[in-house]
Amino acid sequence: MGPLASAQFMLRLTLLTPAEQDQDHIPAVLWSDPRVPDRTAARLAGGEDPLPWLARGIAGLQAAGARAIAIPCNTAHGWYDELRATTELPILHIVDAAAEDLRRQGIHSGRVGLMATAGTLAMRLYQPRLEALGYEVIVPPPAEMQSLVSPGIALVKANRVAAAYIPLAEAARNLRDRGASAVVLGCTEIPLGILAGPYAEIGVPMVDTIDALALAAIGWAKA
Repeated sequence: MGPLASAQFMLRLTLLTPAEQDQDHIPAVLWSDPRVPDRTAARLAGGEDPLPWLARGIAGLQAAGARAIAIPCNTAHGWYDELRATTELPILHIVDAAAEDLRRQGIHSGRVGLMATAGTLAMRLYQPRLEALGYEVIVPPPAEMQSLVSPGIALVKANRVAAAYIPLAEAARNLRDRGASAVVLGCTEIPLGILAGPYAEIGVPMVDTIDALALAAIGWAKA
């Protein structure tokens, strides 16, 4: 799907794995298929259904010998239940991984911000799971989605990663100013834009969902 986010997932899977030599790393297969139809367009604008393409990826990974599946695309988790029905393999859920990362950072309750695609927000992929754990979830208002978050995601997808920092950082700061004790970067393009600039200056802990999912995959493999 997002080819740069997919490549970053493989990089972070490698760098986050405790290892002293090649043989300490986790065998992994990447199925990077940017032809998968746009997930947000499918949910919000009647676009082409991505499910057959997603299921094809699951089948390809299973045929290649995968024992578990990680999908470094948040919006694709809107088809999580349907994908689980296509395979006996476990599919690690990116929202559960993000929640675990919040706890890892010592944030166990309270208000958290969520930046994501319009499709992810419309499907409420995060809110019920995080609210069940005691978090209050706040999101950018529609005007900021239109002027900051969605354009920032589009810039990353267009390989203009450095240009994505300014709008995405502004959206994160606005969530901080509205009382968020942390901001979940709930689209795997967003961390790439945030990391392209002085992200420490944003002044709020952030959950990079690429890293969170990579850590979940490492934990699964090591267990």
